[in-house]
Amino acid sequence: MSSAQPLDTVRLSVDVMGGDHGPSVILPACRSFLGRQPKAELILVGTELVLATARTWPRTTCVVASEVVTMDDSVEVALRKKRDSSMRVAITQVKAGPAEEGASAGPAAPAAHACVSAGNTGALMAVARYVLKTLDGIDRPAIATVVPTQADGYTTVLDLGANVDCSAEHLLQFALMGSALVTATQSKAQPTVGLLNIGQEAIKGSEVIKEAAERLRAAHAAGHLNFHGNVEGNDIYKGTTDVVVCDGFVGNVLLKTSEGLAAMLTQFIKQEFTRNAYSKLAALIALPVLNHFKRRVDHRRYNGAALLGLRGLVFKSHGSADAYAFEHALRRAHDAARNQLLQRVEAGIAAAVAQAAAASVAASAAVDAAVTAAAPDAPAPAALAAGVSAAAAVASGTR
Repeated sequence: MSSAQPLDTVRLSVDVMGGDHGPSVILPACRSFLGRQPKAELILVGTELVLATARTWPRTTCVVASEVVTMDDSVEVALRKKRDSSMRVAITQVKAGPAEEGASAGPAAPAAHACVSAGNTGALMAVARYVLKTLDGIDRPAIATVVPTQADGYTTVLDLGANVDCSAEHLLQFALMGSALVTATQSKAQPTVGLLNIGQEAIKGSEVIKEAAERLRAAHAAGHLNFHGNVEGNDIYKGTTDVVVCDGFVGNVLLKTSEGLAAMLTQFIKQEFTRNAYSKLAALIALPVLNHFKRRVDHRRYNGAALLGLRGLVFKSHGSADAYAFEHALRRAHDAARNQLLQRVEAGIAAAVAQAAAASVAASAAVDAAVTAAAPDAPAPAALAAGVSAAAAVASGTR
Protein backbone atom coordinates (compact mmCIF):
# COMPACT_ATOMS: atom_id res chain seq x y z
CA MET A 1 0.00 0.00 0.00
CA SER A 2 1.16 3.55 -0.76
CA SER A 3 3.10 5.36 1.98
CA ALA A 4 2.00 8.85 0.84
CA GLN A 5 2.74 11.60 3.34
CA PRO A 6 -0.21 13.42 4.98
CA LEU A 7 -1.21 16.75 3.46
CA ASP A 8 -0.57 19.86 5.53
CA THR A 9 -3.62 21.74 4.25
CA VAL A 10 -6.85 20.11 3.08
CA ARG A 11 -9.48 21.88 0.99
CA LEU A 12 -13.03 20.49 0.88
CA SER A 13 -15.80 21.42 -1.53
CA VAL A 14 -19.28 21.38 0.03
CA ASP A 15 -22.68 21.14 -1.63
CA VAL A 16 -24.46 23.67 0.60
CA MET A 17 -27.89 23.05 -0.98
CA GLY A 18 -28.07 19.26 -0.54
CA GLY A 19 -30.05 17.20 1.94
CA ASP A 20 -33.40 17.59 3.65
CA HIS A 21 -32.39 20.76 5.52
CA GLY A 22 -29.86 22.38 3.16
CA PRO A 23 -28.07 25.61 4.21
CA SER A 24 -29.80 25.85 7.61
CA VAL A 25 -27.80 22.80 8.73
CA ILE A 26 -24.79 22.77 6.43
CA LEU A 27 -23.57 26.34 6.95
CA PRO A 28 -23.44 26.09 10.79
CA ALA A 29 -21.67 22.73 10.43
CA CYS A 30 -19.09 24.25 8.10
CA ARG A 31 -18.47 27.20 10.44
CA SER A 32 -17.96 24.85 13.39
CA PHE A 33 -15.65 22.62 11.30
CA LEU A 34 -13.45 25.59 10.36
CA GLY A 35 -13.15 26.49 14.03
CA ARG A 36 -11.96 22.98 14.91
CA GLN A 37 -9.63 22.52 11.92
CA PRO A 38 -7.30 25.54 11.69
CA LYS A 39 -5.54 24.21 8.58
CA ALA A 40 -8.66 23.25 6.65
CA GLU A 41 -10.15 25.29 3.81
CA LEU A 42 -13.64 25.14 2.32
CA ILE A 43 -15.16 25.78 -1.09
CA LEU A 44 -18.87 26.38 -0.49
CA VAL A 45 -21.14 25.83 -3.50
CA GLY A 46 -24.69 27.19 -3.52
CA THR A 47 -26.95 29.99 -4.69
CA GLU A 48 -25.90 33.63 -4.53
CA LEU A 49 -28.35 34.49 -1.76
CA VAL A 50 -27.42 31.53 0.48
CA LEU A 51 -23.68 32.15 0.21
CA ALA A 52 -23.90 35.85 1.11
CA THR A 53 -23.38 35.24 4.84
CA ALA A 54 -20.30 33.04 4.27
CA ARG A 55 -18.29 35.38 2.04
CA THR A 56 -16.46 36.92 4.99
CA TRP A 57 -15.52 33.60 6.61
CA PRO A 58 -11.79 32.82 6.93
CA ARG A 59 -10.27 30.17 4.65
CA THR A 60 -13.49 30.00 2.64
CA THR A 61 -14.18 30.38 -1.08
CA CYS A 62 -17.73 30.72 -2.38
CA VAL A 63 -18.77 29.35 -5.78
CA VAL A 64 -22.21 30.19 -7.12
CA ALA A 65 -24.43 27.53 -8.72
CA SER A 66 -27.80 28.40 -10.25
CA GLU A 67 -29.58 25.05 -9.78
CA VAL A 68 -30.33 22.58 -6.97
CA VAL A 69 -30.76 18.79 -7.16
CA THR A 70 -33.68 17.96 -4.86
CA MET A 71 -34.07 14.74 -2.91
CA ASP A 72 -36.84 13.71 -5.31
CA ASP A 73 -35.02 14.40 -8.58
CA SER A 74 -34.30 11.43 -10.81
CA VAL A 75 -30.82 10.55 -11.99
CA GLU A 76 -31.74 11.73 -15.50
CA VAL A 77 -32.78 15.16 -14.22
CA ALA A 78 -29.60 15.52 -12.17
CA LEU A 79 -27.36 14.49 -15.06
CA ARG A 80 -28.98 16.07 -18.10
CA LYS A 81 -31.20 18.92 -16.98
CA LYS A 82 -29.38 20.43 -14.00
CA ARG A 83 -25.85 20.85 -15.26
CA ASP A 84 -25.19 23.89 -13.06
CA SER A 85 -26.48 22.29 -9.87
CA SER A 86 -24.64 22.85 -6.60
CA MET A 87 -24.03 19.08 -6.43
CA ARG A 88 -22.37 18.90 -9.83
CA VAL A 89 -20.34 22.08 -9.37
CA ALA A 90 -19.11 20.84 -5.97
CA ILE A 91 -18.04 17.50 -7.47
CA THR A 92 -16.30 19.28 -10.34
CA GLN A 93 -14.04 20.99 -7.79
CA VAL A 94 -12.28 17.67 -7.13
CA LYS A 95 -11.75 16.86 -10.81
CA ALA A 96 -8.21 17.30 -12.07
CA GLY A 97 -8.07 19.89 -14.84
CA PRO A 98 -6.33 19.62 -18.21
CA ALA A 99 -2.57 20.10 -18.26
CA GLU A 100 -1.42 23.66 -18.75
CA GLU A 101 0.12 24.49 -22.12
CA GLY A 102 3.78 23.57 -22.17
CA ALA A 103 3.57 21.73 -18.85
CA SER A 104 5.03 18.24 -18.53
CA ALA A 105 3.78 17.34 -15.04
CA GLY A 106 0.38 16.03 -16.15
CA PRO A 107 -3.09 17.38 -15.37
CA ALA A 108 -3.50 20.46 -13.21
CA ALA A 109 -4.34 19.85 -9.56
CA PRO A 110 -8.03 19.94 -8.63
CA ALA A 111 -9.42 22.91 -6.70
CA ALA A 112 -10.46 20.69 -3.77
CA HIS A 113 -9.15 17.45 -2.26
CA ALA A 114 -12.60 16.01 -1.47
CA CYS A 115 -16.29 16.80 -1.89
CA VAL A 116 -19.08 16.42 0.69
CA SER A 117 -22.80 16.38 -0.12
CA ALA A 118 -25.99 15.40 1.70
CA GLY A 119 -27.93 15.24 -1.55
CA ASN A 120 -29.87 12.51 -3.33
CA THR A 121 -27.71 9.34 -3.15
CA GLY A 122 -28.60 8.02 -6.61
CA ALA A 123 -27.99 11.38 -8.23
CA LEU A 124 -24.74 11.90 -6.31
CA MET A 125 -23.34 8.54 -7.41
CA ALA A 126 -24.40 9.05 -11.02
CA VAL A 127 -23.08 12.61 -11.28
CA ALA A 128 -19.83 11.74 -9.50
CA ARG A 129 -19.24 8.76 -11.77
CA TYR A 130 -20.02 10.85 -14.87
CA VAL A 131 -17.85 13.81 -13.88
CA LEU A 132 -14.90 12.03 -12.26
CA LYS A 133 -14.92 8.58 -13.96
CA THR A 134 -13.65 5.44 -12.24
CA LEU A 135 -10.02 4.63 -11.45
CA ASP A 136 -8.08 2.28 -13.72
CA GLY A 137 -8.73 -1.27 -12.56
CA ILE A 138 -12.06 -0.40 -10.89
CA ASP A 139 -15.21 -1.65 -12.58
CA ARG A 140 -17.74 -0.16 -10.16
CA PRO A 141 -17.56 2.41 -7.36
CA ALA A 142 -18.71 1.31 -3.90
CA ILE A 143 -20.24 3.05 -0.88
CA ALA A 144 -18.44 2.51 2.43
CA THR A 145 -19.20 3.63 5.97
CA VAL A 146 -18.32 2.69 9.55
CA VAL A 147 -20.42 1.03 12.25
CA PRO A 148 -19.58 0.89 15.97
CA THR A 149 -18.19 -2.23 17.63
CA GLN A 150 -18.36 -3.63 21.16
CA ALA A 151 -14.77 -2.57 21.80
CA ASP A 152 -15.52 1.13 21.11
CA GLY A 153 -13.94 0.83 17.68
CA TYR A 154 -15.24 0.79 14.12
CA THR A 155 -15.87 -1.72 11.37
CA THR A 156 -15.88 -0.39 7.82
CA VAL A 157 -18.52 -2.04 5.64
CA LEU A 158 -18.87 -1.89 1.84
CA ASP A 159 -20.75 -1.96 -0.48
CA LEU A 160 -23.87 -0.36 1.00
CA GLY A 161 -26.11 -0.16 -2.04
CA ALA A 162 -24.26 1.09 -5.10
CA ASN A 163 -24.05 -2.40 -6.66
CA VAL A 164 -26.84 -4.92 -6.14
CA ASP A 165 -25.20 -7.71 -8.15
CA CYS A 166 -21.45 -8.21 -7.77
CA SER A 167 -18.89 -10.59 -9.21
CA ALA A 168 -15.96 -12.07 -7.31
CA GLU A 169 -13.68 -9.52 -8.96
CA HIS A 170 -15.87 -6.66 -7.74
CA LEU A 171 -15.68 -7.96 -4.17
CA LEU A 172 -11.89 -8.12 -4.43
CA GLN A 173 -11.82 -4.51 -5.62
CA PHE A 174 -14.08 -3.50 -2.72
CA ALA A 175 -11.70 -5.20 -0.29
CA LEU A 176 -8.70 -3.31 -1.65
CA MET A 177 -10.54 0.02 -1.52
CA GLY A 178 -11.90 -0.62 1.97
CA SER A 179 -8.46 -1.56 3.22
CA ALA A 180 -7.04 1.68 1.81
CA LEU A 181 -9.86 3.68 3.45
CA VAL A 182 -9.16 2.24 6.92
CA THR A 183 -5.43 2.79 6.52
CA ALA A 184 -6.03 6.42 5.59
CA THR A 185 -8.67 7.29 8.20
CA GLN A 186 -7.68 5.08 11.14
CA SER A 187 -3.90 4.85 10.65
CA LYS A 188 -3.87 1.05 10.54
CA ALA A 189 -1.03 -0.21 8.37
CA GLN A 190 -2.53 -3.65 7.64
CA PRO A 191 -6.27 -3.63 8.40
CA THR A 192 -7.91 -7.04 8.46
CA VAL A 193 -10.53 -7.83 5.81
CA GLY A 194 -13.47 -10.22 6.20
CA LEU A 195 -15.83 -11.54 3.54
CA LEU A 196 -19.45 -11.55 4.75
CA ASN A 197 -20.90 -15.06 4.46
CA ILE A 198 -23.45 -17.38 6.06
CA GLY A 199 -20.66 -19.19 7.91
CA GLN A 200 -16.93 -19.07 8.48
CA GLU A 201 -16.22 -22.36 6.71
CA ALA A 202 -14.70 -22.11 3.23
CA ILE A 203 -17.26 -24.53 1.78
CA LYS A 204 -20.20 -22.26 2.64
CA GLY A 205 -21.74 -19.54 0.50
CA SER A 206 -22.64 -19.03 -3.13
CA GLU A 207 -20.23 -19.73 -5.98
CA VAL A 208 -19.51 -16.01 -6.26
CA ILE A 209 -18.57 -15.84 -2.56
CA LYS A 210 -16.36 -18.94 -2.82
CA GLU A 211 -14.55 -17.52 -5.85
CA ALA A 212 -14.19 -14.15 -4.11
CA ALA A 213 -12.63 -15.88 -1.11
CA GLU A 214 -10.07 -17.56 -3.39
CA ARG A 215 -9.18 -14.23 -4.98
CA LEU A 216 -8.86 -12.58 -1.58
CA ARG A 217 -6.58 -15.37 -0.37
CA ALA A 218 -4.42 -14.87 -3.46
CA ALA A 219 -4.25 -11.12 -2.79
CA HIS A 220 -3.32 -11.89 0.84
CA ALA A 221 -0.54 -14.24 -0.29
CA ALA A 222 0.78 -11.53 -2.60
CA GLY A 223 0.80 -9.00 0.25
CA HIS A 224 -1.86 -6.68 -1.21
CA LEU A 225 -4.23 -6.98 1.76
CA ASN A 226 -4.66 -8.77 5.09
CA PHE A 227 -7.48 -11.26 4.50
CA HIS A 228 -8.93 -12.78 7.70
CA GLY A 229 -11.42 -15.12 6.00
CA ASN A 230 -15.19 -15.46 6.03
CA VAL A 231 -17.11 -13.57 8.72
CA GLU A 232 -20.75 -13.66 9.79
CA GLY A 233 -23.14 -10.81 10.54
CA ASN A 234 -22.45 -10.79 14.28
CA ASP A 235 -18.70 -10.40 13.61
CA ILE A 236 -19.35 -6.89 12.30
CA TYR A 237 -20.32 -5.59 15.75
CA LYS A 238 -17.73 -7.71 17.54
CA GLY A 239 -15.04 -5.96 15.52
CA THR A 240 -13.60 -9.27 14.32
CA THR A 241 -12.14 -7.51 11.26
CA ASP A 242 -11.50 -3.88 10.35
CA VAL A 243 -13.23 -4.21 6.97
CA VAL A 244 -16.23 -6.32 5.94
CA VAL A 245 -16.97 -6.80 2.24
CA CYS A 246 -20.36 -7.70 0.74
CA ASP A 247 -22.51 -6.88 -2.29
CA GLY A 248 -24.68 -3.77 -2.25
CA PHE A 249 -27.96 -5.61 -1.71
CA VAL A 250 -26.75 -7.34 1.45
CA GLY A 251 -24.94 -4.23 2.65
CA ASN A 252 -27.95 -1.96 2.30
CA VAL A 253 -30.24 -4.42 4.11
CA LEU A 254 -27.61 -4.73 6.85
CA LEU A 255 -27.34 -0.96 7.27
CA LYS A 256 -31.09 -0.28 7.37
CA THR A 257 -31.69 -3.19 9.74
CA SER A 258 -28.97 -1.93 12.08
CA GLU A 259 -30.39 1.58 12.10
CA GLY A 260 -33.88 0.22 12.82
CA LEU A 261 -32.61 -2.03 15.62
CA ALA A 262 -30.69 0.79 17.31
CA ALA A 263 -33.76 3.05 17.15
CA MET A 264 -35.98 0.31 18.56
CA LEU A 265 -33.68 -0.45 21.49
CA THR A 266 -33.38 3.24 22.33
CA GLN A 267 -37.16 3.57 22.26
CA PHE A 268 -37.59 0.46 24.46
CA ILE A 269 -35.23 1.90 27.08
CA LYS A 270 -37.05 5.24 27.01
CA GLN A 271 -40.43 3.53 27.43
CA GLU A 272 -39.27 1.46 30.40
CA PHE A 273 -37.70 4.41 32.23
CA THR A 274 -40.82 6.54 31.81
CA ARG A 275 -43.37 3.86 32.73
CA ASN A 276 -44.08 5.18 36.27
CA ALA A 277 -42.69 7.38 39.01
CA TYR A 278 -40.29 4.72 40.30
CA SER A 279 -38.83 4.06 36.85
CA LYS A 280 -38.41 7.81 36.30
CA LEU A 281 -36.47 8.02 39.57
CA ALA A 282 -34.30 5.12 38.42
CA ALA A 283 -33.73 6.96 35.14
CA LEU A 284 -32.51 10.03 37.02
CA ILE A 285 -29.98 7.92 38.93
CA ALA A 286 -28.90 6.13 35.75
CA LEU A 287 -28.72 9.32 33.66
CA PRO A 288 -24.90 9.34 33.23
CA VAL A 289 -24.98 5.72 32.02
CA LEU A 290 -27.90 6.42 29.71
CA ASN A 291 -26.15 9.44 28.20
CA HIS A 292 -23.02 7.38 27.57
CA PHE A 293 -25.10 4.65 25.92
CA LYS A 294 -26.89 7.23 23.79
CA ARG A 295 -23.58 8.62 22.61
CA ARG A 296 -22.21 5.19 21.68
CA VAL A 297 -25.20 4.33 19.51
CA ASP A 298 -25.67 7.84 18.10
CA HIS A 299 -25.62 7.29 14.33
CA ARG A 300 -24.66 10.94 13.79
CA ARG A 301 -21.12 10.18 14.98
CA TYR A 302 -20.69 7.73 12.11
CA ASN A 303 -22.07 9.98 9.38
CA GLY A 304 -20.15 10.27 6.13
CA ALA A 305 -20.03 7.41 3.61
CA ALA A 306 -17.18 7.34 1.09
CA LEU A 307 -17.85 6.79 -2.62
CA LEU A 308 -14.76 4.72 -3.41
CA GLY A 309 -13.29 3.91 -6.81
CA LEU A 310 -13.63 7.33 -8.45
CA ARG A 311 -10.89 9.66 -9.70
CA GLY A 312 -11.65 11.99 -6.81
CA LEU A 313 -12.87 11.74 -3.23
CA VAL A 314 -16.62 12.16 -2.66
CA PHE A 315 -18.35 11.68 0.70
CA LYS A 316 -22.10 11.27 1.18
CA SER A 317 -23.75 12.65 4.30
CA HIS A 318 -27.12 11.32 5.43
CA GLY A 319 -29.86 13.44 3.87
CA SER A 320 -31.55 14.08 7.22
CA ALA A 321 -28.30 14.97 9.02
CA ASP A 322 -28.27 17.84 11.50
CA ALA A 323 -25.30 20.16 11.96
CA TYR A 324 -23.56 17.79 14.38
CA ALA A 325 -23.85 14.87 11.96
CA PHE A 326 -22.80 16.88 8.91
CA GLU A 327 -19.71 18.13 10.72
CA HIS A 328 -18.73 14.51 11.32
CA ALA A 329 -19.04 13.88 7.57
CA LEU A 330 -16.72 16.84 6.97
CA ARG A 331 -14.23 15.43 9.48
CA ARG A 332 -14.30 12.02 7.80
CA ALA A 333 -13.68 13.53 4.38
CA HIS A 334 -10.91 15.72 5.81
CA ASP A 335 -9.12 12.74 7.38
CA ALA A 336 -9.36 10.71 4.16
CA ALA A 337 -8.02 13.53 2.00
CA ARG A 338 -5.29 14.48 4.46
CA ASN A 339 -4.00 10.90 4.50
CA GLN A 340 -4.03 10.56 0.69
CA LEU A 341 -6.82 8.00 0.40
CA LEU A 342 -7.08 8.37 -3.37
CA GLN A 343 -3.38 7.63 -3.86
CA ARG A 344 -3.58 4.62 -1.53
CA VAL A 345 -6.52 3.15 -3.45
CA GLU A 346 -4.74 3.70 -6.77
CA ALA A 347 -1.59 1.99 -5.48
CA GLY A 348 -3.50 -1.00 -4.11
CA ILE A 349 -5.51 -1.51 -7.28
CA ALA A 350 -2.45 -1.11 -9.51
CA ALA A 351 -0.60 -3.80 -7.56
CA ALA A 352 -3.56 -6.19 -7.77
CA VAL A 353 -3.98 -5.59 -11.51
CA ALA A 354 -0.28 -6.23 -12.07
CA GLN A 355 -0.53 -9.50 -10.12
CA ALA A 356 -3.54 -10.63 -12.16
CA ALA A 357 -1.79 -9.75 -15.42
CA ALA A 358 1.33 -11.67 -14.40
CA ALA A 359 -0.76 -14.71 -13.47
CA SER A 360 -2.55 -14.56 -16.82
CA VAL A 361 0.72 -14.37 -18.74
CA ALA A 362 2.16 -17.27 -16.74
CA ALA A 363 -0.95 -19.40 -17.37
CA SER A 364 -0.86 -18.64 -21.10
CA ALA A 365 2.84 -19.51 -21.30
CA ALA A 366 2.22 -22.77 -19.46
CA VAL A 367 -0.54 -23.70 -21.91
CA ASP A 368 1.66 -22.95 -24.93
CA ALA A 369 4.58 -24.91 -23.50
CA ALA A 370 2.43 -27.92 -22.63
CA VAL A 371 0.73 -27.98 -26.03
CA THR A 372 4.08 -27.66 -27.83
CA ALA A 373 5.63 -30.45 -25.76
CA ALA A 374 2.69 -32.78 -26.31
CA ALA A 375 2.09 -31.99 -29.99
CA PRO A 376 4.73 -34.28 -31.66
CA ASP A 377 3.47 -37.48 -30.09
CA ALA A 378 -0.05 -36.76 -28.85
CA PRO A 379 -3.31 -36.13 -30.71
CA ALA A 380 -4.86 -32.66 -30.44
CA PRO A 381 -7.27 -33.54 -27.59
CA ALA A 382 -4.40 -34.86 -25.47
CA ALA A 383 -2.31 -31.77 -26.15
CA LEU A 384 -5.20 -29.52 -25.22
CA ALA A 385 -5.78 -31.48 -22.02
CA ALA A 386 -2.13 -31.08 -21.10
CA GLY A 387 -2.37 -27.33 -21.68
CA VAL A 388 -5.46 -27.02 -19.53
CA SER A 389 -3.81 -28.99 -16.72
CA ALA A 390 -0.77 -26.72 -16.84
CA ALA A 391 -2.93 -23.61 -16.73
CA ALA A 392 -4.83 -24.96 -13.75
CA ALA A 393 -1.56 -25.66 -11.94
CA VAL A 394 -0.36 -22.09 -12.51
CA ALA A 395 -3.72 -20.65 -11.42
CA SER A 396 -3.75 -22.69 -8.23
CA GLY A 397 -0.28 -21.47 -7.43
CA THR A 398 -1.50 -17.86 -7.35
CA ARG A 399 -4.24 -18.60 -4.82
